Amino acid sequence: MMLKGCNADLLQTLAHSRFSPKTKTLFRGISVVSCSSSSKTSTTTTTASDLVINDTKNSSSAAVSGSNSAFSLADRLRLGSLLEDGLSYKENFIVRCYEVGINKTATVETMANLLQEVACNHAQSVGFSTDGFATTPTMRKMNLIWVTSRMHIEIYKYPAWGDVVEIETWCQSEGRIGTRRDWILKDFATGVVIGRATSKWVMMNQNTRRLQKVNDDVRDEYLVFCPRTPRLSFPEENNSSLKKIPKLEDPAQYSKLGLVPRRADLDMNQHVNNVTYIGWVLESIPQEIIDTHELQKITLDYRRECQHDNTVDSLTSPEMTEDVHKLPETNGSVTGGRHEMDTCQFLHFLRLSGEGLELNRGRTEWRKKLAR
Repeated sequence: MMLKGCNADLLQTLAHSRFSPKTKTLFRGISVVSCSSSSKTSTTTTTASDLVINDTKNSSSAAVSGSNSAFSLADRLRLGSLLEDGLSYKENFIVRCYEVGINKTATVETMANLLQEVACNHAQSVGFSTDGFATTPTMRKMNLIWVTSRMHIEIYKYPAWGDVVEIETWCQSEGRIGTRRDWILKDFATGVVIGRATSKWVMMNQNTRRLQKVNDDVRDEYLVFCPRTPRLSFPEENNSSLKKIPKLEDPAQYSKLGLVPRRADLDMNQHVNNVTYIGWVLESIPQEIIDTHELQKITLDYRRECQHDNTVDSLTSPEMTEDVHKLPETNGSVTGGRHEMDTCQFLHFLRLSGEGLELNRGRTEWRKKLAR
């Protein structure tokens, strides 16, 4: 069933209602109010199966995890589940007021956090570790964890506060190098694709902090949950997610120096979370771009771990391409002819202050904001 208009309110009500011990009685028939500008209101009655995840599937996935208490409850309350083939996972999220920015829409950091959340929930739903990011039994025995090596996100339309986003994710092997995880984002109300993303992950020894190749035992454990044939969120040839990012040479045109990780930036694997890097990259984007454009693509290559006691410099310069030209300067201003440009593109470089060691390199592409 497709819900429109009041979908966010309805999903919130359902999520809260599932705390009730009388869940089954409540969901036998639910009166759904259709919102419209008209003074008349129509109602229809539907069953719980049209609106929420199937309790049987959730109970099964909880059993796989070996827990029937805290994890089982969390799993039952989520608006998500494995799809019928068991090879991908889909979940709905309501955009909260604290997840939107100055444009009154979700920030790119919000979108990246949702991608990470649905990936972790996918891992839990198939019985992988709940105290890390998709670690298998063999990985836990060998003190191995997954870390991000590359992330590419494209957002075609940012959801607003109260919108409901449907995210589907799946993972697949990248041979001995690591794994790949993809996502498709849709507007729940319309079914329209509003974004896509892909990422690459490598294994690291949690004690030595050194990378390690994926062995057969680990591959055998997660391959049963991967599509049998390659499935890509970006199947197009020469798509943006494949483009190599050149190193930005210093001096950069724009910079933000001395960024310090907060304690809240550390994740459960004791290093700065990959979403924090996105915020650091955007810190050195000139304000004129923030005022007139919105981010439509971001690619990040993660080169080195960042610890809580490090200090980071964020460097940015316009990228010269065939389609996107360097932004002209006028009387010391970077504005120039920017307001007439539909898109612009930048290269980014994050380094450790003082040492100059490379943490991350990136590329962003921006589109001109539409008049509201």
